[in-house]
Amino acid sequence: MTTKQLCVALLSTTILGSAAMAEDVTLTIESWRNDDLTLWQDTIIPAFEAANPGIKVKFTPSAPAEYNAVLNSKLDAGSAGDLITCRPFDASLALYEAGHLADLSDLGGMANFSAVAKSAWQSDDASASFCVPMASVIHGFIYNKEAFAEVGVEVPTTEAEFFAALDAIKQDGNYIPMAMGTNDQWEAATMGYNNIGPNYWKGEEGRLALIAGEQKLTDAQWVAPYATLARWGSYLGDGYEAQTYPDSQNIFTLGRAAIYPAGSWEITGFNAQADFEMGAFKPPVQNAGDECYISDHTDIAMGLNAASPNAAAARVFLDWMGTAEFASIYANALPGFFSLSSHDVAMEDPLAQEFVSWRGACNSTIRSTYQILSRGTPNLENDTWGASVAAIKGTETPEALGAELQEGLASWYAPHM
Repeated sequence: MTTKQLCVALLSTTILGSAAMAEDVTLTIESWRNDDLTLWQDTIIPAFEAANPGIKVKFTPSAPAEYNAVLNSKLDAGSAGDLITCRPFDASLALYEAGHLADLSDLGGMANFSAVAKSAWQSDDASASFCVPMASVIHGFIYNKEAFAEVGVEVPTTEAEFFAALDAIKQDGNYIPMAMGTNDQWEAATMGYNNIGPNYWKGEEGRLALIAGEQKLTDAQWVAPYATLARWGSYLGDGYEAQTYPDSQNIFTLGRAAIYPAGSWEITGFNAQADFEMGAFKPPVQNAGDECYISDHTDIAMGLNAASPNAAAARVFLDWMGTAEFASIYANALPGFFSLSSHDVAMEDPLAQEFVSWRGACNSTIRSTYQILSRGTPNLENDTWGASVAAIKGTETPEALGAELQEGLASWYAPHM
């Protein structure tokens, strides 16, 4: 090769190298939220790319039921995306322990999330945080404002007022007092026991004490919610035992029931289906003036594939997820999925705003069975479903249910042995 040819070759290499360096980095997001595709493509990604030229993002979801299997296959094959949407607790913890998710504890944006918000995506000792929290769902009760006005009942704040309202609605006879069935079981625990329970066991105080073995499921604060659920059965309408979750949704949105024990994820669907004005109230406290607690349950987060070749760019995206801009975009595009960040996010949907306003008045906690306590056999979460149904039907006493659950937990969980 002549000197001239060598110079041309070197110049060509330099030009090509510079062009490659100037190319955009493209990040790929793995997720199960395929119904969010338009939101990401039309709103979230354009907002990020406008502020971060040089980084492109692709949202590539899988079907929800297939996500775990598809993601694990991709991770094992080395073909997974740069950013991994994280389910709460053990599924994501397993990915971290397998070396698939990077530790994000040093990410600046993590400072914008509370200990409760991060708890679903941390190691058991909280020394590592491996996903940036995105959103939670809040539990409470959605009610038909027209029904309340017709019957002449006020929004209850105490349990006595709650049951007085149910009695008045039942006596009026034009509405089923409360729409919930026990056929599918999970509703009784999720919208029943873990909805009202935090006011009894004082949220995180009780939940963490149960994990530590300092409280037991036979203690009064864990048994009492079953006694309250036992009073629900007479207000759920005829045939509630065979009523499915979709049945309950339809009964409420068709205007046949006055109250719906709810998760905030119902907001978008209810807004589309109900032709009456709705309101929401938080779980009633036992006595006027009691401190209140809400189930503000961690639902979805985003992590970094530890094998990503674009880790630096991915961390820029994850850091942006801790900003007020992302929180506002996400929470308002999906009413009922609330930002877990400490930013004050104004909600455009009035029902969503009512739910999220409770954070300022009450203490937030998460569902009692979701962290650590359902790893063994028998599974405490699944057993809580059955116990909640039995309480509502009145087939077992609250004390017997507490004893059975405690025996099951103590059979495999060391702090309770």
